[in-house]
Amino acid sequence: MARKIQLNQVAPYFAKQVETLVKVTTFEAEARIKTATPVDTGTLRNAWQPKFNGPYEAELVNNMEYAEPVCYGTNLPPSWKGDYKTRQGTVPGFPDLIAKELESWAEKEYQKIVRGMG
Repeated sequence: MARKIQLNQVAPYFAKQVETLVKVTTFEAEARIKTATPVDTGTLRNAWQPKFNGPYEAELVNNMEYAEPVCYGTNLPPSWKGDYKTRQGTVPGFPDLIAKELESWAEKEYQKIVRGMG
């Protein structure tokens, strides 16, 4: 059953629902990426932080200098001698793979918001 909303309440209701979806998706991405991040001391895993750039835009950031080589297999340090390696056998680019999975989920949730307004 569709929710009944007065016309003057559509924009604020929709905005709040989408803002909540952005937050939920961001926190879910943070949890999944932290879980997938290889651990030696735990510093890299714990360095993931959500950054909200307004109500409808967010990103996860990791300011550790070795985040890029560990997470993406790029910009490898000389000590790695050109070989990507983690103790857990992590797949390079795993943050993007997780984001892609969540993109599909978020689209379905967005469609539920739109349908709920009809």
